[in-house]
Amino acid sequence: METLFNFVSPPSTCGYLPDQNWEMEYEIVSGLSAAEYMVRMRNGWRRFGFAMFQPVCSRCQQCRSLRVLVDQFKPTRSQKRCRQTNESAVELVVGRPHVTQEKLELYDRYHSFQTDFKGWPGHSPKSPHDYVQSFVDNPFDTEEWCFYIDRKLVGVGYVDALPAGLSAIYFYYEPDERDRSLGTWNVLNVIAEATRRKLPHVYLGYYVTGCRSLEYKAKFVPNQVRLPETGEWVDFLK
Repeated sequence: METLFNFVSPPSTCGYLPDQNWEMEYEIVSGLSAAEYMVRMRNGWRRFGFAMFQPVCSRCQQCRSLRVLVDQFKPTRSQKRCRQTNESAVELVVGRPHVTQEKLELYDRYHSFQTDFKGWPGHSPKSPHDYVQSFVDNPFDTEEWCFYIDRKLVGVGYVDALPAGLSAIYFYYEPDERDRSLGTWNVLNVIAEATRRKLPHVYLGYYVTGCRSLEYKAKFVPNQVRLPETGEWVDFLK
């Protein structure tokens, strides 16, 4: 791993719990292997592009990394319904990340919807340069998962294939297709692929109690969370 610099952001309104402040530690790297990132992710870090980050808030420790135990996973009734709805209607194409106008427009529609529906902070259109920095330009190979209905792009996810698991980096979808629960469908596909590759875990990023946008992650059971206080991974929901 080759680190360029790291810093801690000043306290500001938390993007997960608006009544709290957050402080994020960032580490910008020029080189990073999948194995090196696996170690960092197990220790509570996440990344976009070449920027790794972790919360280091002084007054709150609600951000907990969550991972699904792949070989024990059992879908819930609603997840089974999601599978029945989508498996014959939605096509998945996995390839290398690249930016297109279609993806930029879908990304902006998704974020505008989330701003209105869930109260996310106001969204400015994503420029091609910003999109490349976040999703396309990566220190090691990253997979782009594109979902189509009748050749129309309806969802895009980014997945890191790591030595001991798959990490779901980010996913966005067509708001007009929200009744399909495409976010759930994406995770179900990631878990299925981890099963096929015989990997033990799927990492879903941070789980934050009280954050409506993140609480869905706990529905994929059984799972474990990392305790920020000790760094220990413990059973969360079975």
